[in-house]
Amino acid sequence: MPTSDTAALRVVVDLNRCQGYAQCCYAAPDAFAIRGHEILFYDPAPPADRRGAIERAVQACPVRAISLQAGPDDGDAP
Repeated sequence: MPTSDTAALRVVVDLNRCQGYAQCCYAAPDAFAIRGHEILFYDPAPPADRRGAIERAVQACPVRAISLQAGPDDGDAP
């Protein structure tokens, strides 16, 4: 059974809440990028070894648009 340090990560971004401040890009540039006019690109299932940077990105978001959940990205699965 994977530990919390090695469990799969799932990044969820509320794009309605995101204002394009790009603080996540500074905290975790391998996982988040702003391109064009405030268009956020992100890795919804980053490797577990990026957990620290992703957690910093979650904390850095001034509008709390990013959350981190355990488990793979299951798309629309219930």
